[in-house]
Amino acid sequence: MDLLSMETIEERLRVINELIPIFQNRAKENDEEGRFPFENIRDLKDIKYTQLTAPKEFGGGEISLFDFVRLQEAIAIGDGATALSIGWHMGTMMNLAKNRPWDNHLYSYVCKEVSRGALLNVCSTEEQTGSPTRGGKPVTTAVKRGDKWIVNGRKSFATMSQMLDFFVVSATIEESNEVAFFLIPSHSEGVSIEETWDSIAMRSSGSHDLVFENVEIPLEYLTEKLSNRKKAATGYLLHIPACYLGIAEAAKRETVHFAKHYIPNSLQHPLFDLPAIQQKIGEIELKLMQSRHFLYSVAKMWDGSTVEKQNQMAPELGAVKLSITNQAVEIVDLAMRIVGARSLSAKSPLQRYYRDVRAGLHNPPMDDMTLMLLAKRV
Repeated sequence: MDLLSMETIEERLRVINELIPIFQNRAKENDEEGRFPFENIRDLKDIKYTQLTAPKEFGGGEISLFDFVRLQEAIAIGDGATALSIGWHMGTMMNLAKNRPWDNHLYSYVCKEVSRGALLNVCSTEEQTGSPTRGGKPVTTAVKRGDKWIVNGRKSFATMSQMLDFFVVSATIEESNEVAFFLIPSHSEGVSIEETWDSIAMRSSGSHDLVFENVEIPLEYLTEKLSNRKKAATGYLLHIPACYLGIAEAAKRETVHFAKHYIPNSLQHPLFDLPAIQQKIGEIELKLMQSRHFLYSVAKMWDGSTVEKQNQMAPELGAVKLSITNQAVEIVDLAMRIVGARSLSAKSPLQRYYRDVRAGLHNPPMDDMTLMLLAKRV
């Protein structure tokens, strides 16, 4: 099964849907052990999913944002940590293909590597600066020495770190005090992963710390300076709400299955037949419907817009993320109210969904920044 050779989103979704139960079966153990879902990512690489957002000229699929978020939602129904992890690689490639901010030679090199199965992610967060969206200057430094850059520092929340082939790292150039981004191959001497990830949410996302100790990279691996970066809306970040929408859908399915099959001895029929239960399930379905329509209408709007119009869509993109991540928290809460105390059992996937959807509140953009953006547009 090769997703690149398929022409329609329906064909590709059928293949991803076949992986959902496989991912679900692996999720419990991975979550309990805090183990990265290596097998899931390999499965996605095997069907060439990881190449779908790469440019066509390098053998990629260059799929639309609409198709991308639909596929990401389906993966998240199987396992949220897998969807969030691979979403960063897919989104990074989509952004590179759209904006082409790098030198042609470096861009071509990375695209060719991705066509062979390589994975990359942008690593900008640092403990001292917090979220890079807040504008803090990186403590990680880059010093020019001869024909090399020497990079030193540490990055937090490096999702999928254990399987990445390339890191795109922000650093402050010591000479000029400018912020720039550098391409660092994972096999470079001086690069190490410190397994610090102890979050109770997205436990198997492998969001460990990256440590750089006198890492030498060629001068041409400076991908771009922050001061030269054009201000542009980032449509690919819709993979974040798509992920949490998928987790919420998984919670609904688990709850409906429970309600249809659980018959307490105080009743002669399944729990699902009670009007109060049906009302809560109706609330869940309404929230899912609202979220899905919002996500996919904005994705379609993005796909059908000019670059100029896309760059004016930051309020819509932020609003989608804010709305869906908060709705996902409410949906999982409703699901757990239906199932009751059993939902808190370690055997129930609902307690994992409950922990995982909370992570969405801390993914970019932050709710307060989105609300301020919407207010300013008004």
